[in-house]
Amino acid sequence: MAKKNQTLGEFIIENQAEFKYSSGELSRLINSIRLAAKVVNHEVNKAGLVDIIGAAGDTNIQGEDQQKLDVYANEKFIQTLSNRNIVCGIGSEENDDFIAINSLDENNQNKYVVLIDPLDGSSNIDVNVSVGTIFSVYRRVTPVGTPVTIDDFLQEGNKQVAAGYVIYGTSTMLVYTTGHGVNGFTLNPAIGTFYLSHPSMQFPETGNIYSINEGNYAHFPQGVKSYIKYCQEEKEDRPYTSRYIGSLVSDFHRNLIKGGIYIYPQTSKAPNGKLRLLYECNPMAFLAEQANGLASDGFQRILDIQPTELHQRVPIFCGSRKMVEKAEEFMKNS
Repeated sequence: MAKKNQTLGEFIIENQAEFKYSSGELSRLINSIRLAAKVVNHEVNKAGLVDIIGAAGDTNIQGEDQQKLDVYANEKFIQTLSNRNIVCGIGSEENDDFIAINSLDENNQNKYVVLIDPLDGSSNIDVNVSVGTIFSVYRRVTPVGTPVTIDDFLQEGNKQVAAGYVIYGTSTMLVYTTGHGVNGFTLNPAIGTFYLSHPSMQFPETGNIYSINEGNYAHFPQGVKSYIKYCQEEKEDRPYTSRYIGSLVSDFHRNLIKGGIYIYPQTSKAPNGKLRLLYECNPMAFLAEQANGLASDGFQRILDIQPTELHQRVPIFCGSRKMVEKAEEFMKNS
């Protein structure tokens, strides 16, 4: 039974039986993410004091400008996961291809691959807005002891064994699931320990917040335009409140606590949407469903989409169950 103020380490040990393959490896993996998150958190919190804000001068595989903290966070998570001999492969939003870990070592019995967005919303760093890390964990499908292949990463989201995010905000929180509900842990910076602060997190069944970049309204499909008009109507419990931070972790976290829907649809400029299926949509969809919410591309469940490439993009409608269902209704009717 989860107890408030229990440490993350204690919680992992106590709930070890939840892990389908209870070898301790997945527990060590979550612990490694916890360690890397603390290191990144320290750097994020001093971003205004040292030369680590601003653009790094490079672009990532998506053609986006990399921020210095993107590069730093990416290096720290890869370094932590690699050095502790826990995973057999890592896919990062910041890297062109996946990384095989000790793939030719015949003694490498590691079973898990990690997909990670090391610093979601990093363009907000310069203006002191919350950013985050998103992670997703799968059990490999190729034989243990052999080199990982692209097939280990291109799995449907319903095959995830764990997923979560870290939000670096007014307080730093790690929120994750292993398929047995969603729990949130807040970092006590004085002693560097995460404590269970939000046990059994659940989306309210409905809410009054919609999160979408309305600056792209002219480029939205008709179903999205109609849903936005529905949200703005003075009728029943509406109009809803529009709240958009531009950092997926921050918008999702607020809606999880208060009730709401996050939408990043396809547009005429981005016909496949903008967010990455493997690094952002799948982990957030897994969390949403474990927290009594829904996640859809407007027509089908996110977790049932078969990935075809490492950096695939999809539209996403994610959040409180009734709000996502209503948005899907508008999409299908249009």
